[in-house]
Amino acid sequence: MLSSEGFRRASLAVAGALLLVLAFPRSGLWWCAPMGAAALFLAYDGASWKRSFALGWFAGWIFFSISFWWWSTTIVTEVGALAYVAVIAASALEALALGAAAALGALAQARAPRRLAPLGVAFAFAILEWLRSIGPIGNPFAQLGFSQAEAPTRIFAAYIGANGVTLIVCIAGAYLADAIVRRTWRNAAVVAATIVAVWTAAWIAWPARTLPPPTVRVAAVQGNIAQSLKWVPGSLDKAVATYVTMTRQAIASKPALIVWPETVIAIPRNGLNVDPGLIGRFTSLARDANATIVAGSIDAHGNNLYNGLFFFTPIGISAVYDKHQLVPFAEHFPGQSFLFWLPYIGELNGGFAEGTGPGVYVTAAGTVGPLICWESAFGDIAYDEVRQGAQILVVATDDAWFGTSSGPYQHAQISQLRAIETGRYVVRAAATGISGIIAPDGTWQASAPLETQTVVNGRIGAPSGSFFATIGPTRVFIAMIIGYLLLVLVPWRRREA
Repeated sequence: MLSSEGFRRASLAVAGALLLVLAFPRSGLWWCAPMGAAALFLAYDGASWKRSFALGWFAGWIFFSISFWWWSTTIVTEVGALAYVAVIAASALEALALGAAAALGALAQARAPRRLAPLGVAFAFAILEWLRSIGPIGNPFAQLGFSQAEAPTRIFAAYIGANGVTLIVCIAGAYLADAIVRRTWRNAAVVAATIVAVWTAAWIAWPARTLPPPTVRVAAVQGNIAQSLKWVPGSLDKAVATYVTMTRQAIASKPALIVWPETVIAIPRNGLNVDPGLIGRFTSLARDANATIVAGSIDAHGNNLYNGLFFFTPIGISAVYDKHQLVPFAEHFPGQSFLFWLPYIGELNGGFAEGTGPGVYVTAAGTVGPLICWESAFGDIAYDEVRQGAQILVVATDDAWFGTSSGPYQHAQISQLRAIETGRYVVRAAATGISGIIAPDGTWQASAPLETQTVVNGRIGAPSGSFFATIGPTRVFIAMIIGYLLLVLVPWRRREA
């Protein structure tokens, strides 16, 4: 049985996890994020690194299990009740990051000066969040920074990115926890005043705050074809008819760029690039629109299939972008060549090959940096495209997989942070929603709700730029690493304050 102290710590860990969940859609109570961080940090305050790891892992398991429950919406159709086991098991693995963050936080509490120890705790959380979010099997969803898409703190993303916003949230939570433990608000008040002062300076210097009126017309087409119908026989004709008809409706507003969602032209055994009939039809449509149409479909090269975006102009296909950051265990199965014996291995592998990497493409509306679904959650991909000259970010996604769960809302929120980070307009087309146009300050200029068939018309303008678009995510991460190491390795003289 747990001791009273163990029960107190476990209760705080649970409270912290639940408060963090509430910060995300569909609750969207962004102010719960620093409160949840504070409760989590209180749970392992003064504990050994081993106990801290266990408490952090436990809280993370609860947090991720709830936050990622929307994954089961589609997986259940493939593997039945095992879908729920898969979510819980995956959450247990993700929770290792929070456990490691708690252990490093405990080290910071033991080694850093009392006044700076909460800063080390915040660094530890943000560092581990970044590490769990990168690489071919990284999972960037449920970053605390994403929960701040509608909060005043979102402005920090223009300078230090979404992961940097996580750091700000955790600094606030860590010093709140410190004030509760030490029963003095002096340090917390100083930190709060500092955050407000820095925020004020950031607001004044924020280029996205004073944008000129946008002038370039664009459109996002949301066909609202259910996932259960997408791949059945005869669905291709319906999808083509739906998107051609809706695009002709969009032509009335004279957009320079029209974006369709991910793989809406679902060709299961070959690619759109080898179908002359559809190529001719979509080229004619682009000619009638006098615009660039970005259409999500399947691209085929040799024996490989790719999740692609086709750029149709009045003279034909100008370019094809192939998704390169594939969803592990859905679009491909890492290590399948030696794990072929596992049950359901076929259901967990979508059979897609990896594209060659980030790229930018010239359109009638400007130079576009494309992000297909999962890719939009990776800040480094958007950053690479901006460095290559992208003036606009296009997100094409198929969130129909997740119905009306919190998944589509979380994913749309990520696009808001990408707009702020890069200082670019984002045109987002989702099969069943949420589609829309996002300004460089992260606000929706126009949007369509879930499960509606509509065309979102609007305007975009020149990029505002941002400090983060200059320095990128890696430099922010390195700075956090250096900050943490200075706190725990320098032989500080600890003094009570």
